[in-house]
Amino acid sequence: MKKVTRRTAVSMMCAAVVGMSALLTANVQASTANYPDKPIRIVVPYPPGGGTDTIARMISHELANELGTTVWVENKPGASGTIGNQFVAKSAPDGYTVLLGITALVQAPWLYKNLPYNVTDLTPVSQVALSSDVFVVKSDLPVDTMEAFIEHVKKNPGKYSYGSYGNGTSSHLHGEQFKVINGIDLMHIPYRGSGPEVTAMLSGELTSAFIDITAISPHLKSDKFKVLGVTGSKRLTSLPEARTFNEMGMEGFNANGWFGFFVPAGTPEPVVDLLSGKIQKVMKMPKIHDRLTDMGLIPVGNSAAEYAKIVKEDLAEYGKVAKETGIRMD
Repeated sequence: MKKVTRRTAVSMMCAAVVGMSALLTANVQASTANYPDKPIRIVVPYPPGGGTDTIARMISHELANELGTTVWVENKPGASGTIGNQFVAKSAPDGYTVLLGITALVQAPWLYKNLPYNVTDLTPVSQVALSSDVFVVKSDLPVDTMEAFIEHVKKNPGKYSYGSYGNGTSSHLHGEQFKVINGIDLMHIPYRGSGPEVTAMLSGELTSAFIDITAISPHLKSDKFKVLGVTGSKRLTSLPEARTFNEMGMEGFNANGWFGFFVPAGTPEPVVDLLSGKIQKVMKMPKIHDRLTDMGLIPVGNSAAEYAKIVKEDLAEYGKVAKETGIRMD
């Protein structure tokens, strides 16, 4: 029998590794070339009825037509979006499980010590819209302006509350900023999404609330609440009379919230680019643009690279906000 030298053995091992690598590369290329060849799931980390859910379902139909496959929406609410976010972050990086996330993705790392996932576990695909939070109060509260509300709360410490659409969300951070800036006492009541929060506001359960514009838009003519202000850099076309917090002398509320698509980190770049391109195409459709605008949103639809830059910048910015407010969830 011919003796196998150490050098020969090493050479054989190297050849095997190279062969396996080539095979894996070929498999990835093949799967990428055929993408998509099965249904795609969009995970919404919040309950049905909220803004994120509405946007996902609106886009999914048109995206399915563009991709030539079924695109369905699955709600995985809980823990202020953490359950759904983690599910996608830990899913196979093949482009068949997609997350429609919100700004809370870059806020949560500064609020929770032990998140079961990292922001870097998700790859940005395309930002689809910018949003604002609307500050509303019960209609029977004896105030009609923000200034009057602040004065009223100061005279009644510990009596009133504000609602948010979840711990660690933009609405929660806005509420804590609002309290710190004005030196007022409001108890925080978090809900599992903007849908349940709106229901609580309409039923009179809450004194006040920071609610996402997408969720409150269908109820703007309701007599159950009064709008006292909006976050973001400019007034909303759907609420032209509502002043921004900046106009009222409160800084730190200029940043807009956002909605955007993510896939698990490690998803092949060609798949990310294809998916991003199709989403951008959907975002240019007049009917999608108009529906988002009617919801009080600013349609976007940018590239994966552009969205990644925004995510990185916002992650740093919300770190500063969390430090200033001293807010921690654990």
